[in-house]
Amino acid sequence: MNTADEGRQQQLDAASVVNAKKTLLQLLARAGVYTGDAEELIGLVEAGALSLAHAELSGIRENPPQGTGKESGKGEEYASGWADGARTAADALGVLAEQALIQAVTAGPSSDAGDEHSPVGRAEMERTKVAVTPLYLSFSDVSDLDPEVTEQVLGAVLRTMSPRQRAGYPGRLTEFTSAHHGHLERLYAEYGPGSPIAVHGRYSLVHSPTSVAVLERLAATPSALHEEWDAAELPPAWLDGLTSAWGSPA
Repeated sequence: MNTADEGRQQQLDAASVVNAKKTLLQLLARAGVYTGDAEELIGLVEAGALSLAHAELSGIRENPPQGTGKESGKGEEYASGWADGARTAADALGVLAEQALIQAVTAGPSSDAGDEHSPVGRAEMERTKVAVTPLYLSFSDVSDLDPEVTEQVLGAVLRTMSPRQRAGYPGRLTEFTSAHHGHLERLYAEYGPGSPIAVHGRYSLVHSPTSVAVLERLAATPSALHEEWDAAELPPAWLDGLTSAWGSPA
């Protein structure tokens, strides 16, 4: 080994990479991250690393190392060959980066994936509470609902989504209320606070800010919502009431 190689780290073989990924998946699972989501995140990191390598190699292509020019005695042909070789390698890396990105965002969970859903984190819950309250108040007056029930309802809502979808959920709620403003305005006027409908009963959730999130899920993914609603053992009448109110003629 010469001195130039003494400080160079040996590259990982395929088996070592696989073992490292398995270890990372296990650690993320212990932290409550669903295996399918963890695999996607790792895939995105891999795709990003390839993209960065592609960008760096593209820069090297335009700047051959010292000693490859005319003054080195190797001439222009050497520099041209260097550029062609670097271009070929950079193009190949670009293809690999694109393939890795597609694989990361389209592949389903592997056979090692565990639970179908990632647990709802405290930050996700609080972020959703903060998002629904002003939206609800744009249609109705304040009305109390048991905080424990609020978390149970929002928990069922959030479990219909992946962590990435939950991160963008406040924006999705805003888009939903904007797109259906007239429909929601009529719904809350007919069934919400100030209406002849009592706060207790099948329309109870119309008196709660959580109704905004439930209605969004009813419009976007009703089957998944019903599944999570049943799993959380929430009153079926509440969901039936919102479904009926949402489907009422405008």
